[in-house]
Amino acid sequence: MIDQLPAIMVLAPMFGALMIGLFGQKDHRVCFPIVFTSLIISLGAAIGCANLVTKDGTIDYFMAGWEEPLGIGIQLRIDHLNALVIVLIGVATTLVSFFSIRRVGALDTEKTPHFYILYLLLCTGLYGITITADAFNLFVLVEITSLTSYGLIAMGSSRRGTHAAINYVLMGTIGASFYLLGVGYLYLKTGTLNMHDIQAILQANEEVRNSNAVIIAFLFILMGIWIKMAFFPLHGWLPNAYSYCPSSTACLLAPLMTKISVYVMIRVMISIFGLEWIFIHLGWSHLVVILAVIAIVAGSVLALAQREIKKMLCYLIVAEVGYMVGGAWLSDSNMWGLSGAMYHVLSDALMTLCLFFVAGIWSKCIDAKEIDDLEGVFKKMPITSACFILGALAMIGVPPTSGFFSKFYLIRGGIEGGHWEYVAALLFSSLVNAVLFFRIFEIAFFGKNPPEGHGHDEEHHDDHEDLHPVLEHEVSWRVTIPLIVTAVLIVLLGLFNGPVVEFIREAFPPTSEIVSARP
Repeated sequence: MIDQLPAIMVLAPMFGALMIGLFGQKDHRVCFPIVFTSLIISLGAAIGCANLVTKDGTIDYFMAGWEEPLGIGIQLRIDHLNALVIVLIGVATTLVSFFSIRRVGALDTEKTPHFYILYLLLCTGLYGITITADAFNLFVLVEITSLTSYGLIAMGSSRRGTHAAINYVLMGTIGASFYLLGVGYLYLKTGTLNMHDIQAILQANEEVRNSNAVIIAFLFILMGIWIKMAFFPLHGWLPNAYSYCPSSTACLLAPLMTKISVYVMIRVMISIFGLEWIFIHLGWSHLVVILAVIAIVAGSVLALAQREIKKMLCYLIVAEVGYMVGGAWLSDSNMWGLSGAMYHVLSDALMTLCLFFVAGIWSKCIDAKEIDDLEGVFKKMPITSACFILGALAMIGVPPTSGFFSKFYLIRGGIEGGHWEYVAALLFSSLVNAVLFFRIFEIAFFGKNPPEGHGHDEEHHDDHEDLHPVLEHEVSWRVTIPLIVTAVLIVLLGLFNGPVVEFIREAFPPTSEIVSARP
């Protein structure tokens, strides 16, 4: 059974989706038990795989037992780079499933099985993206997650949600096309699709490695991934998509989709092209860091201009993507930036999950869409508000939260790599985050008279939950428990940052190998 954990992790949610399709249509009450069981099985398998990696190192799994070359297209690999990511996926998807109870299809129960089928297929895709060792299968799995996310976003009741989904489809298709073209070029030059075989061929054949086709392939792949992760200025699809979709959908997509895309970029850099080729022979590091600085500043400024809570959080995601892209490209002489980027993938996922949980609760319970709607909410909902404060402080970078330590590692990488502009952008973004969240704290605690004629257009009701009557007390434990668990995990990830970062650094080659490759 232990040997089959990688397959169990991917297949459990897929078979859960099949079971809901067979039985969920007849009795909607069976949907959540199937979802929860599937996700718990996957989470257990993910934890088991991470434990095996800690003890024995990299796990290579060949579907159906076919090893190379027969199994070359269906190889799964779990190592120090993705072991923690699959645990993150399992934790986040399980918590969001709890949060979604009695929220999905609150007025239209016919949507419940459809939502959960898409939900589980999205989980299947996320797990597959993270552990696949095949460049083409990565494309297939990215498209599975994209297609399911399109459907989840379009399930909202507003026209804005539908339009946002269409925009997401167009941008996602463009991104996927770029990635597929890049993989096609690599296949033409190497004759294989296995990531590590591609890297071996590129390292062994200098003529192939330095050819224009390989450089163009990398550029296409990078552009496709950047579109998927909403890297500024390719972010246009994200704010509306995550703001006008149902709250449960936003809580699932916002913490995971962009962060998994960042992981994919780092995986491509390490496992396909190699850090020595990326940092030494390509020489794009400085340019990409400058683009990341622009993304950080632009995302922060755009967030500062927002009045809608979810829109503000979405633009903060754009800035956070700049953090991680810049960290991954910081320097060829130390791994602190790359380590900080991977640690920030974990940290930012939890912070975003916490804040979107609260935004969804506020939207339902006090009909709060804009910051001015939060007057007095700290007194009405102290537990929810306390979790929001913790998530906000983590986004600002206050110890001992994980947000402080992720910024510490990124800033350390920026200083050691000589990229002071990146360090300045991080500090500027943290200051903007402080302004944003302390403005919310002021309104939510001390109160503020709303402007005359304040109200919401009908289109702002982005899901069924917004039609519920206003409540003056905390929500049920089914919603509060996932939020509290997320807040606690933010602190725990911060307190145990040292072991986590050391575990991540095991995935990177010794810096001496990269430095010695200098011409």
